[in-house]
Amino acid sequence: QTAGVFDPRRYKSVLDRNNLSPEGFEVNQRDVLLIEKLNNFITNSVKVSQQEALDWYNWNNAMVDIEFVLFEPDRYTDTSVTAEEVQDYFERQKESYKIEPQLKVRYLKFEPQTYVAQVNVSDDEIREYYDDHPAEFKNAKTVEARHILIKVDQDASAEEVTQTREQIESILQKARAGQDFAALAKQYSQGPSKDKGGFLGAFTRETMVKPFADKAFSMNADEISDPVRTPFGWHIIKVEKVNEATTTPYADAQDGIRKKMAEERSKLLAYDAAELIFDATFEGAQLETIAAEHQLAIQTTDFFTRQGPKKGVPNKAEFAKIAFDQPEDEVSEIQDFGDGYYLLEIVEKLAARIPELPEVEKNVRADLITEKKAEKAKIDAEDFLSALKGGADLATASKELKLTVGSTGFFKRNDSIPNIGFERDMSRAAFELSKQNRLPVEIIKGRKGYYVIRFKQRKAPSVADFDKEKTDVIQRLLQQKRSQTFNAWLEQVKNRSEIVYLEDFS
Repeated sequence: QTAGVFDPRRYKSVLDRNNLSPEGFEVNQRDVLLIEKLNNFITNSVKVSQQEALDWYNWNNAMVDIEFVLFEPDRYTDTSVTAEEVQDYFERQKESYKIEPQLKVRYLKFEPQTYVAQVNVSDDEIREYYDDHPAEFKNAKTVEARHILIKVDQDASAEEVTQTREQIESILQKARAGQDFAALAKQYSQGPSKDKGGFLGAFTRETMVKPFADKAFSMNADEISDPVRTPFGWHIIKVEKVNEATTTPYADAQDGIRKKMAEERSKLLAYDAAELIFDATFEGAQLETIAAEHQLAIQTTDFFTRQGPKKGVPNKAEFAKIAFDQPEDEVSEIQDFGDGYYLLEIVEKLAARIPELPEVEKNVRADLITEKKAEKAKIDAEDFLSALKGGADLATASKELKLTVGSTGFFKRNDSIPNIGFERDMSRAAFELSKQNRLPVEIIKGRKGYYVIRFKQRKAPSVADFDKEKTDVIQRLLQQKRSQTFNAWLEQVKNRSEIVYLEDFS
């Protein structure tokens, strides 16, 4: 829009910048709207009861406290292996020691900064650039603001819309009564900026969805908006600062323009130099010979795998990809790896192979010792769990083995376990335990070793906490159920349909 009126030229300009035609964009928008309507039609009847929400909340927020004993493989320092064991292990694990294909490459590098001294940018050229690129020096108006978001779906029921509107109105009253907006955002907002007190930083009008941007850009500093509805839900906005649009003066811009033009021209000179050498090799000249004639330093890598050279190049993986795709006895086309232009030539190629044991014996021996340590830790942990199930005392049995009994304190199913870290299998096993069933069926393998755990106590979430989060829980479950319902319907349609894949379709 321009001055509140649809502007076809601006519309086409925006689409052109995104490589879209009006016809293609409009067809795509119609498809999106049709899919959205279909989704709404299929999932409109999906509901979430308060009991469902309560059950999920209780499951998700239940907490458990356990004791644990860790059997770390590294404690078995007396582990040793024989030469025969090393040989046998290597024979069984040969493939894991396979040496990948390797290349050694020579290359020429043409760095733009090498050619900067040859570049001259006049004051007239700088002035001409400034005058010809006015948009580049315009700084759009920005607003610095905080917001509080209460989520509600676009297709939410009238009851849900009203309920969430009342919720945001209640928060608005507190904000306008003088309560700290950032503190209110941390307490109530459901948006990703919640932990920053709702702070969004400085943003342009185009950065935000239209209803939000229209309101924010119509406000003054320190003003708090009425509730604003967007596809994300209800917002209240507090503008902290308005930065009006400006134009960078020529005097402030000229150094940047000079630098930019010099960099562009030095890149062209570097490319021209690379092209001169490439053309010579294309005509039959040897890379080393032509490099010497032009007093260019040729560099050679060590052997490297598809992960790339260990040093010398900035983009190792891309360098390796080009090199491994490069035919032998040919100089590559000019490559840009970010810090200059390169010409590559393969010096030597080594095929993948299984090494002889002496080449990798140190690694094989270390791997076997690690495996044996882990096996000892596992056996001891299993014996320890069996002893506990047989009536042994946890503290006494641990002390005999010079092990410490740890305690986690309370944690939820998806939490990092205190004093341990993220261990999905342990969390799952811990929540299967109870006063009547204090020990797990089996030991638990974790990142640090093998664990034996024992139940201490469980804590259920309070009804009061559920009441505070009920609306958000219901919305979250409703979205999940709607998505599951639509995907199930789509799967049924697929199963009843004959789908033909046109391989040559373009």
